[in-house]
Amino acid sequence: MIPFDFEYYKPASMMEAVDTFRLLNTQGKAPLYFNGGTEIITMARRSHIFTEAVIDIKGIPECNTLYIQNEKLVIGASVALTQLEESNIFPLLGRASRKVADHTVRNKLTVGGNICGRITFREAVLPFLLSDSKVVLAEQTGIRNVPINQVFNKTLNLEEGEFLVQLVTDVGYSQFPFMSIKKTKQEKSAYPLISIDSLKKDGQIRFAFSGVCPFPFRSSNIEQVLNDKTIPLELRINKALSILPAPINNNIEASAEYREFVLKNTLSDIILMLGGRN
Repeated sequence: MIPFDFEYYKPASMMEAVDTFRLLNTQGKAPLYFNGGTEIITMARRSHIFTEAVIDIKGIPECNTLYIQNEKLVIGASVALTQLEESNIFPLLGRASRKVADHTVRNKLTVGGNICGRITFREAVLPFLLSDSKVVLAEQTGIRNVPINQVFNKTLNLEEGEFLVQLVTDVGYSQFPFMSIKKTKQEKSAYPLISIDSLKKDGQIRFAFSGVCPFPFRSSNIEQVLNDKTIPLELRINKALSILPAPINNNIEASAEYREFVLKNTLSDIILMLGGRN
């Protein structure tokens, strides 16, 4: 049970949602946008968040899109991970979605909720980072389209009152060779020790990581090192690990040393499978 009462709103349009947020915010009600709700409900039950009002965006048509138009794949923020997995409209995203939690949770967990959540892993964002996707954001002045790699830095950096509406990806990225690997300590549905999505485009392998550091990331510097075939594979991997954006996670799930061991082996497997070795 959630230990506090709150008002519930379900706007029918993007601008109604933004206006509702602005009004509630001026009233000091600390409103939250609500999508799949799995994380908000869990954190509220544990008294990790508090709000006097939630704004459910699932009734907004643009948030429920899943189609290809003009060579663009358009995915609404309210689309459930199970739907992405079953549609196979973007195979790498489907594979990445399948790695998140279990099937029951994925039925409710939305792609937007996963990307915008506070949880460390947010594995659904990795394919979008790799495919140079754009995000469609609703704000008080209207709609803006921004490359995800410009606004995602450790988390999706949104302005107050702004919310994620859609993710737009060139359909060509669904045709490139890819790998999506999640390493866990025990059960497949557990949080990852490490999770790596990779995609090969124009002879270069791209890498996006979750579980390695306290946030998901893609690094062009790491990619440059790992794709440098003038350097032996083992040295490439060691050099890449020396420029990680933060120390490797060290917690009750696994030590940093063990994660590093798993990370090295997994990177080696990906590079060999996708043809990145001399």
